[in-house]
Amino acid sequence: MFVRRAVLTFATIGLIVGFGARAQNVPDYAAIIAAPDRSETDRVIDKRRDPAKLLAFTGARPGMAVLDMGAGGGYSTELMARAVAPNGKVYAQNMPNLFPKAKANFDARMQTPAMKNVTALFRPFDDPTPPEVRDLDLITFFFFYHDTTYMEVDRAAMNKRLFAALKPGGVLVIADHSAAAGAGTTVGKSLHRIEEIALRKEVEGAGFKLVGEADFLRQPGDARDFSSTRPTGPVDEFVLKFQRPN
Repeated sequence: MFVRRAVLTFATIGLIVGFGARAQNVPDYAAIIAAPDRSETDRVIDKRRDPAKLLAFTGARPGMAVLDMGAGGGYSTELMARAVAPNGKVYAQNMPNLFPKAKANFDARMQTPAMKNVTALFRPFDDPTPPEVRDLDLITFFFFYHDTTYMEVDRAAMNKRLFAALKPGGVLVIADHSAAAGAGTTVGKSLHRIEEIALRKEVEGAGFKLVGEADFLRQPGDARDFSSTRPTGPVDEFVLKFQRPN
């Protein structure tokens, strides 16, 4: 089936934010990133994440209910919490046995005012939310899907749970590190990457429809033969938007 996709460039995102903000209640993403109470550690991460564009692509706005999968230390969770404030809600999912350093960073972050609308969920990836967490507007899954390929995770069940947790028309946005063509899910542990087409096939298998992709983290010169955690050059990253059909 032919799928109409929107490729969001920087100019396109600027148009969406600049001209549609008032009508759609879109927050000032640049102001969110520039907030003076954000940590210096997060500002360092900003340099490789381009968070204003990523937030714009998700469409996060006040009042939304959001699930942040693989929250880790909470960098993306905090951005979502700021974007949906003051009346929105964010659920931050992490595996129960989260690495101690990440857990300590997350716990410390949870004590800050920016996280007052965040609820922590320490649950398995293939059972990420309790039954009462449903009808979500948005799910984000940033740079962690590849890790589930070498963990004890039933990814088919995980994706079906994510589908069920969204309201009809709700959106799932996934960003990850690109693997070489043909690599599939085989280099998740060794190179911390996943082939885009393999991820798409898994997610679409749960009923999601691909409705958009962004190019602002693309690096065409990446040979995709080194670990994204120990880069020897720019790392190519894809950003995909899926929707639960109405």
